[in-house]
Amino acid sequence: MFRRRDYRPWYRVILEALWPRGGWVRAAQYVKHRMRRLPGTPEQIARGIMAGAFVVFTPYFGLHFVLAAFLARVMRGSIIASLLATFIGNPLTYVPIAFISLEIGHFMLGTRMHGEINDSMFARFGNAAGDLWHNFKAMFTDDVASWRELHIFWDTVVWPWTVGGILPGLICGIVCYYLSVPVIRAYQNRRAARLRKKMDKLRQQAEAAE
Repeated sequence: MFRRRDYRPWYRVILEALWPRGGWVRAAQYVKHRMRRLPGTPEQIARGIMAGAFVVFTPYFGLHFVLAAFLARVMRGSIIASLLATFIGNPLTYVPIAFISLEIGHFMLGTRMHGEINDSMFARFGNAAGDLWHNFKAMFTDDVASWRELHIFWDTVVWPWTVGGILPGLICGIVCYYLSVPVIRAYQNRRAARLRKKMDKLRQQAEAAE
């Protein structure tokens, strides 16, 4: 009943995740439209946007929705707005976000991205995934689990990214908050004015018909 009528092969699913049918501009316009029509005060919606924007600067992919919703709940912001705001993170923005966060993180921790290991960040993602797959198979075979690549991945990517993403995440979140409040308030005021005008017109028509 809830399945798609048109079957999408796996490669098409991946391509559309990286580049939506209408492009990221259209996707951004849709998110902006949904933001404006959310229930709640401008401050509540903006706090949700702030939470989602901050979470985008964390390296915990797959948990962004959960983290954004939790942070929005703590901040008493709109949870739906926080989920929509995570779309700030996409294939077009994750590379600069990762670069900025890692550079700041390694600087704050007094470490270096490469050090004695010259693998690229993408290679470290692959190596960590390889360790996970190897350890999964080791549960059913005689192979010995290995955590070397995962340790390297944590020490050189995840932890520095987590530390370094705090400052730019806060800056992005605060900027989004102060930009969103007046825009959402203006939209809600215009929408309320249109509704009042429509109700007045209907009331006048009802009085004329009596």
